Amino acid sequence: MTTRSPEISLYLRTFTDGPQHDWRPMLASAQAMDIAGIDRVVVSDHVVFGENLDAYGDPSVGGAPGGRQPTGPDGSWLEPLVVLTAIAATTQRIRLGTSILLAALRRPAVLAKQLATLDVLSEGRVDLGVGVGWQREEYDAVGLSFARRGRLLDHTLEVCKTLWTQQRASYDSPELSFDAIHQMPKPVQPGGVPCWISGTVNDAVARRIARFGSGWIPWGSAFADLPTAIVAMKDKIAAHGGDPSDLQIQGAARAVKGDDGSIDYAASAASVPALVAAGVTDVRFTVAVPADGDRAVEVLSPLVKAFRDVTM
Repeated sequence: MTTRSPEISLYLRTFTDGPQHDWRPMLASAQAMDIAGIDRVVVSDHVVFGENLDAYGDPSVGGAPGGRQPTGPDGSWLEPLVVLTAIAATTQRIRLGTSILLAALRRPAVLAKQLATLDVLSEGRVDLGVGVGWQREEYDAVGLSFARRGRLLDHTLEVCKTLWTQQRASYDSPELSFDAIHQMPKPVQPGGVPCWISGTVNDAVARRIARFGSGWIPWGSAFADLPTAIVAMKDKIAAHGGDPSDLQIQGAARAVKGDDGSIDYAASAASVPALVAAGVTDVRFTVAVPADGDRAVEVLSPLVKAFRDVTM
């Protein structure tokens, strides 16, 4: 078992409701996170939207109970791998993650090539967070079965792992077969790009983590009692033949504001030790990042320090 230092991550907003938007502050925010010492920046994914946005709050199709899609169907959402490529080119050390990428919507061999390229150009800083999603219309738009989305995700990860790890690759499944295929370059990271699997505590997600996963992104009901959910998920992973002893797990914390409206850094970090004790390795903070890059560094640097103070 490897002992990991807990990491702090931030979500980068890569979508907007407005018809026009200046995206330059978004890239400046990512640079500020890098300078301030944030360990990981993550971005989200939607390829298209239908008009049944209430499905976001329907757990029967993968939504989050009580959740609400943050834009209308005509909100602008940037493609995550393109965004992460731009961030990779303008940062030095921060890890680059998706939370989550709807990987099954992409052709697997093309996705493997894109991620390997990004990993090489970023010198091994990529984390692939994946999930099945909640929106039937996205699968309809690319000609794939929403009902089979779990199997399609597994298939995508199978192909990616095969191409990342085999010099002369062969693969055979009902969806796709190939033999003596060469795809270079391989990712810099041994074994390929680490995969973080999103989902609730269930056998399908546990099986996916056991086969492919370096980490777990809890979703929906798992957040109601995260310590209990972590124990249950690790038990399920072990039951499916995986080794959960080195599993990375995302948890959530929120920046707390003082009476004057500024961030109370000590109070913001106060919830972190309990999360780490429960098994969380990646604490994702919700914090408003100023649009001005220099100001963002001033706001985020003390948050990083407060986080390190309670986790070192």
